[in-house]
Amino acid sequence: MRSPLPRRSLLNVCHWHTATAHSKTTYVVYYIYARDCSKEGTTTMTLQQLRYALAIADHGSINGAAKELFISQSSLSGSIKELENEIGFNIFVRTNRGILLTGEGEEFLNYARGISEQFGLLYERYVEKRAKEKFSVSMQHYTFAVKAFIDTVKTAGIDCYEFAVYETTTAEVIENVKNLKSEIGILYRSEFNEKALTKIISENGLEFVELFQCDTYVYLWHQHPLAEKDCISMQELAPYPCLAFDQGKNNSYYFAEEMNSTYEYERLIHASDRATLLNLMVGLNAYTLCSGIICEELNGKDYKAIPLVESEKICIGYVKQKGIKISPIGEVYIYALKHYSD
Repeated sequence: MRSPLPRRSLLNVCHWHTATAHSKTTYVVYYIYARDCSKEGTTTMTLQQLRYALAIADHGSINGAAKELFISQSSLSGSIKELENEIGFNIFVRTNRGILLTGEGEEFLNYARGISEQFGLLYERYVEKRAKEKFSVSMQHYTFAVKAFIDTVKTAGIDCYEFAVYETTTAEVIENVKNLKSEIGILYRSEFNEKALTKIISENGLEFVELFQCDTYVYLWHQHPLAEKDCISMQELAPYPCLAFDQGKNNSYYFAEEMNSTYEYERLIHASDRATLLNLMVGLNAYTLCSGIICEELNGKDYKAIPLVESEKICIGYVKQKGIKISPIGEVYIYALKHYSD
């Protein structure tokens, strides 16, 4: 690929200042200084020149571009001529039919358009302060947590936002909150993993906040042979495969998302996503152990949660940066989560 600038030019220093056009509109002019390596002296290419060239290319004429930019045709032509002299080739060819791009000019303007757009984003974010509202949450594989996220997006009342949701492993939930990739991380704590998990959470500069407690349920397909029972024991589940979310390299009992993680299952299948887990339930009459908080709106009505006889009390909560106040949008999300404690 050819360089968009002659080899003698090295882009090395930049700054900006404001200038006022005839329309009384304030423009930002971005100066790019290019050092000529073959001789002493400094030449100046401006973002304004690049935008002038882009306007001519978009309109196909100097006259149309000059009207849009509120400058005279002679001033516009002069600015483009200075730019062409600096870069060492013609961007446009003037013909009786109007303005045409040269091959080198087309390549040059591809780079120029990228620079112009990137500067526009930079200016909007840091000068005009038009940054989007941001919010991110990481979670173990909980449908209700996803539904709360959906409700948050719908009720936030924000026109411009950039939200993110990560359904992932226990270790990554903690890591994402620690590194501020997510503001909040949803996970569960039980009597079995509480001591180990609390230590890990604290060592990462985080704190656990309880939302609600619940019992252990068996989650299975509605046509499973045990689907009509009022409650199910581990002995009754023995002939069927148990499904568990894979925790990657941190596949410790303490990081498991399912209750009774130390139980010796005769048939155990690990999966990495919720959709696969649901398919395995249907195809293999498999099951998993869960909190019993089911969202039919997302998972559908083909699955049931039935109380487990050997129930284990669990605590659903969230981790956050220790000592850091939750953002307003984070508070909206937490409020949506608490709805499921009823």
